[in-house]
Amino acid sequence: MTWYTGNTAYDTVLTVGFGFAAFVLIGGLFGQSPYGRFATAKLGLNLNPKLGWWLMEIPATVVFLFCYLSGPNRFEPTSLVLASIWLLHYANRGWFFPLSIRQVPGKRGSFNISVLGMGMFVTMLHGYLNGTLFSHDYLGQYGTDWLTDPRFLIGLVIYLSGFALLVSSESIVRNLRDKNDPGATEYKIPFGGGFRFVTSPTYLGELIAWSGFAILTWALPGVVILLITAGNLIPRAFATHRWYREKFADYPAERKALIPYVI
Repeated sequence: MTWYTGNTAYDTVLTVGFGFAAFVLIGGLFGQSPYGRFATAKLGLNLNPKLGWWLMEIPATVVFLFCYLSGPNRFEPTSLVLASIWLLHYANRGWFFPLSIRQVPGKRGSFNISVLGMGMFVTMLHGYLNGTLFSHDYLGQYGTDWLTDPRFLIGLVIYLSGFALLVSSESIVRNLRDKNDPGATEYKIPFGGGFRFVTSPTYLGELIAWSGFAILTWALPGVVILLITAGNLIPRAFATHRWYREKFADYPAERKALIPYVI
């Protein structure tokens, strides 16, 4: 992977991205992002989760499309395929996921404004780096032959495997809460699918998907988002695992935190 593209603005933003990834990796060692079960009111305003997730993820779609459609290669076959993979991910993450959250009626907001701010920064950064790269092809590697390159094909299989695990795991969690009576029980132990092996298959799916994305694009923006995702989700997976074990006396003893049969 080449570091510099030769475009000063792009390379500067990419450098900022790696700097922020380092910040997240270090910060993850000291605490969890304050949303969901780790929400806190100490850092100011908390939002409704549906609104918070949607506002945080929407820049990924908007910024990506703006940057992508402004590039000279926007109608090239490989660029269109890469853009489709991107839009598939954020159709789920930015639209379907937040709008399908089943909330306990009357529950206080659990999505902290600090998470929204940092999340919007990441999704704008992510959208700019990839939308611009796909439609400008600074590295000169996205000709039609890229679609048969082993790196693209292997990365695509890895990405789709992770995405499938992510979506199926989110569905299991969502269906723990009856849509006709979402306030009946706030938390339950999830079973089936990836939950047979780990506490956080959604996090594992996200990590696998972005690993595949970094390979199929073979470019540093994919590495940036993988590092940011890892810095956020890996510590959170272990904290979630501890939380379930403390909350439920009958939590499956054989279930690992993040990697099946390992940890």
